[in-house]
Amino acid sequence: MTGRRVDAHHHLWQTTVRRHAWLDGAGTAPIRRDYTTADLRRTARGIDATVLVQVLPDLGESVEFLAIAAAEPLIAGVVGWLDLTGSPARDLERLRAAPGGELLTGIRHLVQAEPDPRWLERDDVLAGLAAVRDAGLVYDLLVLPHQLPAATAAVRALPDLTFVLDHLAKPPIASGELEPWATGLATLAREPNVVAKLSGLVTEADRPWRVEDLRPYAETALTAFGPDRLMLGSDWPVCLLAGTYAEVMDAADSLLEELTPSERDAVRGGTATRVYGLAS
Repeated sequence: MTGRRVDAHHHLWQTTVRRHAWLDGAGTAPIRRDYTTADLRRTARGIDATVLVQVLPDLGESVEFLAIAAAEPLIAGVVGWLDLTGSPARDLERLRAAPGGELLTGIRHLVQAEPDPRWLERDDVLAGLAAVRDAGLVYDLLVLPHQLPAATAAVRALPDLTFVLDHLAKPPIASGELEPWATGLATLAREPNVVAKLSGLVTEADRPWRVEDLRPYAETALTAFGPDRLMLGSDWPVCLLAGTYAEVMDAADSLLEELTPSERDAVRGGTATRVYGLAS
């Protein structure tokens, strides 16, 4: 008997509601349209629950996402956004008080876009992360390989806050290189308050990609974190730039095929359910 399947990382957006400047680039043309819960239901077949993750650094988007999640049974949790360096406690109160506020499971910021590679170590950022901790939420880390040292420092500074590393810090799959990413990942994984998402890999690979292109990076993550600290996410609809939803999920199943049934169940849903506190 297989366990619950959770897609722990996907997005939605409506370009007619909010400006998405990041979609203006030539490389994003295939996904330059609206993606709604109706699209999600048609796409995520075989998935029991999902986690909707912020796209824009916009508190209003997070309020809208909570309302969307409240109206969509498939979405079991929302990772929203707030300004960590502003008034995070006030913003957290606003999100919690909004319709669907009980579905807020975590907070994320687009750290990968910050020019300062040590941004996560700033005192004001750490104070914001402490507010996330005090609210009983987790924090999703969206970083690039060169930002892993700062991520590790932040994780060590807040040992009672659970961090979730998105997309394995976007390893350089297209080049086939493992270092220094692998060492940075292993160093971060030594901290017990971090888990990671097996997500976003296909868009870091050369195209057309093969499962074997992804395998060294997935195996590095499995060695570093173990199945009980890994969760599976599609990164849909961004993943459509490199493959269909089914292709991404089938690739993940192939990468997990050497695990025991209970280990696979952990990555496919158990870890996300536990870490994000998702209702069954």
